Amino acid sequence: MDKKEKLAKTKEKSLGLFGEFKEFIKRGNVLDMAIGVVIGGAFGNIVTSIVNDVIMPLVSLLTGGVDFTNWFVALDGNKYATLEEASAAGAATINYGNLISVIINFLIIAFCIFMVVKAMNKFMKKKEEPKEEEAPKKSDEVILLEEIRDLMKKK
Repeated sequence: MDKKEKLAKTKEKSLGLFGEFKEFIKRGNVLDMAIGVVIGGAFGNIVTSIVNDVIMPLVSLLTGGVDFTNWFVALDGNKYATLEEASAAGAATINYGNLISVIINFLIIAFCIFMVVKAMNKFMKKKEEPKEEEAPKKSDEVILLEEIRDLMKKK
């Protein structure tokens, strides 16, 4: 096989890969997923702001002004007033206050998604419910046969 044939096969393979990728992108699912990721990212920023700027200050107020971001354990054995001080000193820390914030964040997102899915299910259920249909009309022959049957029962 000479260089021209190898080049032609390589070009054919690359176009094949590009063609497969093009078909993959054309699918509606990929576009729907991409839109969901973008909207999810924006929604995540909104929820993060709600948690950090609204909920956590309220929780802090309820707990007597405790700031969750400064709830940590320094692994070097020293005591630090803030997480920034521990980081500046180069101490390794376990930041369980941040974990609490992330858990609250997750619960809020999960609740919001639950509410959206619940609303969509309610909407879809209403859309799918068929109107009550009347019983199909009986033909004249069936009506006549039923009358004959009823008369025979009486005798």
